[in-house]
Amino acid sequence: MKRNVQVLLLLFLGVGLLHISLLTDLYLRYVRPGLRPALIASGVLLIVLGAVSAARDGFPFNRPRTDGHDHHDGHGHGHDHAGGPKVAWLLYVPALTILFLAPPALGSYTAARDEAAAPKAPSSSSSSGESLFPALPDTGVVPMSLNDFSARAVWDTDRTLKGHTVRLTGFVTPSGHGTWYVSRLVISCCAADAQVRKVRVHGAPAPPADAWVTVTGTWHPTGKVGTDDASPALDATAVRRVPEPKDPYHDLG
Repeated sequence: MKRNVQVLLLLFLGVGLLHISLLTDLYLRYVRPGLRPALIASGVLLIVLGAVSAARDGFPFNRPRTDGHDHHDGHGHGHDHAGGPKVAWLLYVPALTILFLAPPALGSYTAARDEAAAPKAPSSSSSSGESLFPALPDTGVVPMSLNDFSARAVWDTDRTLKGHTVRLTGFVTPSGHGTWYVSRLVISCCAADAQVRKVRVHGAPAPPADAWVTVTGTWHPTGKVGTDDASPALDATAVRRVPEPKDPYHDLG
């Protein structure tokens, strides 16, 4: 890879990072919001490095080196150091991908192939006998995160979900024999550490895979609550299509 092509790669990477983090919110498909300043700083640094290299080498044409060495004659030992390994061209793939394609956030393909990680039961700091889960409002539909609903459905032996109508928001993950889940992926740092949250939906036909929906319904007890045999499920009374949220990994009700 010639030096002018290396300069172009630095500029592509820098512009790509600024495109997804400064000019748009596309970076939220890959990392947490708190990493935005680091992405912007990295993009600016890459552009500065590319600009300095371009000025030094006379971009777009390689300026002859004046350090007393002829870098194009192979130093007389049979090979040329000016080009670099051809595999370096593969670095253009991520650079052009984030600039022109911006792959979508993880979705049903990931959720269908991972077991849902059941949220841990909250710990009690006292022996007062009070429920570990606060009571839900008595009136209206209660918006809940999938994480909160799943934790209550699996671990809440006081059954605070019973008798309440709740609303969950997530994307559709189809399963076998017409069953489906409303799902979310939650991340700690980036999409590589995503954990699956999904609630099985009863009583409604499955929308298309990856469609974002709000599901309104009531808790469908499955398994023995308070043990690993329990699993989160919902009897749906309404399913409505909604736009994909700006931050698909932020699990809100």
